[in-house]
Amino acid sequence: MARFFVLLLLLCRVSAAKDCIPFEQAAEHVGKKACVTGKVLKVAQSQSGSLFLDFCENYRQCPFTVVVFRSNLRDVGDVRALEGKTIEISGKIKKWQGRAEIVLSHVRQLEGDTAKLPPIPKAYDVEQHGRFSAGKFSAPRSKHPTRRRSTSTLPDEDIDAE
Repeated sequence: MARFFVLLLLLCRVSAAKDCIPFEQAAEHVGKKACVTGKVLKVAQSQSGSLFLDFCENYRQCPFTVVVFRSNLRDVGDVRALEGKTIEISGKIKKWQGRAEIVLSHVRQLEGDTAKLPPIPKAYDVEQHGRFSAGKFSAPRSKHPTRRRSTSTLPDEDIDAE
């Protein structure tokens, strides 16, 4: 009986993978929730810090893209690891600037092996376009602010005047 359920579960996963449409056909499904599959050729970053998964050599001529907004990076993970991999992504297909797109806002939208993304590194700096920031060296600070001692100056008296 347990083998039957395992087999049924495997069949469900295989049938779910068959339901994914190629990224070239995504434009035909705008406004619908669907699973789209394709090979990520490049992960690019915009000046605002959003990441784009490009499925074509020239992203401007590509009919489909996946966007990850900077505010969603913690929920998604390090999508740069998807470069060169074939992914399956589920979500509502929207039209933006004449192309079909899915907004990747949570790692649950990814299916298969690509759903196991590493988290964004703590030192990842979106403002630096993905370059790691080592930070600045500074001495450890006290919990309490230090007070500067005021140095009192003695009046200049002419001691020899007496």
